[in-house]
Amino acid sequence: MIAMLALAVCADSAINYCSPLVPTPDLDSVTATVEFITPSQSLGVPMDRDGVFNYELVLNVDGLPPASSLGDYTVYVAWAASLTMDSVVKLGIVGNGRMSLGRLARNQFRVFVSAERNSHTESRHGRLVLRGSSPSVRWLAHRDLFLTSPGMTMPMSHTTLSDARPSSTHALRDGDTVSLAATRVGGGYGYNGEYPGPRLVVSRGSHIVVRFENRIDQPTTVHWHGVRVENQYDGIDPIVPVGGTFTYHVRFPDAGVFWYHSHVNEGEQVGRGLFGNILVTDSASQVNDQAVIAIQDVSPGIPFGGQALMGRFGDTFLVNGTTHYALSVHQGAVVRFLITNASNARTYNLSFSNGSMTVIGSDLGRFEHSARVQNLVIAPAERYTVDVQFSGSAVLMNRVQALDHVLGMFRPEIDTLGVIHVDSLRAGVPKAVEHGEDLVSYRRYLDRPVDHRLNLEMRLATLSNMLTGASVPVEVNDGMPAMNRMVTPRDVTWILRDPDTGAENMNIDWRFSAGSVAKIRIYNDVLGPHPMAHPIHVHGQRMLLLSRNGVPNDNLVWKDTILIPAGETDDVLLELSNPGRWMLHCHIAEHRASGMMMQFAVN
Repeated sequence: MIAMLALAVCADSAINYCSPLVPTPDLDSVTATVEFITPSQSLGVPMDRDGVFNYELVLNVDGLPPASSLGDYTVYVAWAASLTMDSVVKLGIVGNGRMSLGRLARNQFRVFVSAERNSHTESRHGRLVLRGSSPSVRWLAHRDLFLTSPGMTMPMSHTTLSDARPSSTHALRDGDTVSLAATRVGGGYGYNGEYPGPRLVVSRGSHIVVRFENRIDQPTTVHWHGVRVENQYDGIDPIVPVGGTFTYHVRFPDAGVFWYHSHVNEGEQVGRGLFGNILVTDSASQVNDQAVIAIQDVSPGIPFGGQALMGRFGDTFLVNGTTHYALSVHQGAVVRFLITNASNARTYNLSFSNGSMTVIGSDLGRFEHSARVQNLVIAPAERYTVDVQFSGSAVLMNRVQALDHVLGMFRPEIDTLGVIHVDSLRAGVPKAVEHGEDLVSYRRYLDRPVDHRLNLEMRLATLSNMLTGASVPVEVNDGMPAMNRMVTPRDVTWILRDPDTGAENMNIDWRFSAGSVAKIRIYNDVLGPHPMAHPIHVHGQRMLLLSRNGVPNDNLVWKDTILIPAGETDDVLLELSNPGRWMLHCHIAEHRASGMMMQFAVN
């Protein structure tokens, strides 16, 4: 009964992770919960260079008697410990009511409260009164065991599309025409026989004509991701049949890093190579050199289909289509990396050894001010512009804490994605860094009433409650590959739900006037069967992340894809300048295929 009351309190605290603390039997009238709030930051989720999450802990307690009533004690003290209790840290003095316990950087941990003789103790000696765990501990270790059998182990494969040519670069002027064909390349696909497809470089405000031909064995389209194109050229309709053609007219009102990709059977077609980058420039580069990189994880040995639970995670990392990405630069050079996450589902935690990183921009433009960072969290479909100054040869790494589902534990996982060779020649002095974008006027919308709400949820069909549990805010690996491969859209439905009308997915009917803005409050349900982060992508418009969990964002940037961690509530300002009927969906391809998409009209 006490646990049920505590869970009810957790339900009332919907914007955060929340776990009940269980009292000892003689204190069964005490109710307590601990909230695990992800601190707000403008550059994504609060994950450090090693892939460890940061939490703000908030304790809620009711019914604790005076500590002296339990014996020779004067105070209650809260503690956090590793699962094996070999590392314990003091969180602070606690009592009845709601109180902050400060910030903690751990992925899995226990929380407990003890009665102590004095407030100065630095280690627990007194009586235990409350105990609980972070939500990440509640994963069930047996989930994957009943599905694991010989022949179902994820094979390691280092096969790449050896028949594909590397990306060529097409510098296009206003009014130019370019030909683009979806083609078969070895065991995959490519545009014009290239993997990734041709890199298009255009100036802001220009217009190009793209003559597209479908030479693969499936219907397809080209979606101009992040580009605020005219509605009929967005790449949703018409679907281009096998052997068919279509002419796209693409205008580029925004500067930034964009990409184009298939929007039909996206999980397979993009996963097999149908994507490429677009660079839209508005000024000369202020750095010594720049490198365009598209990161993707693939599993050539695993058939497409299924993976509706977490999306398709690969076992081989590719940068620009190769497992051996390398770059040569001079000593002290500042290299501008234009990074695209082209993976179906994987969120990366990127960092460089021997390189200091400064984030300059994201999807559709520049941040208000540049920011020095140690690492960069980038979700599927997101792009970031990062200046890196190298002091010596370096590696580009993905550093995460990966979940081992069988053991129920997190373990460090470090993958080398590429190598930067720094020679002995000194680079020239780079020009001054550009100024950020002026977005101050949009801050007045922080206090604007919410126009629409959207909840991110999941409904089970055939799997009963086997998936019930909780995780960290962002999954960075597939901790249960056997189950994930077997789960299809018949088993689960991923949902966008309007809580004010009850409408879900394609039944949602939002209508706006061109030239208006709308404040959308998005909550990622943490109490459902399988909470996880979702990269939410909007077509044809641009948006600003105003706040996370009520904390204002102090560094705005125009986005088309925003990662919403599990348990988080984000306020997003949607600028509606482009008439037409547009899509909003999760950019984990298998989640969109499992229902997680909606349309809205701009009249």
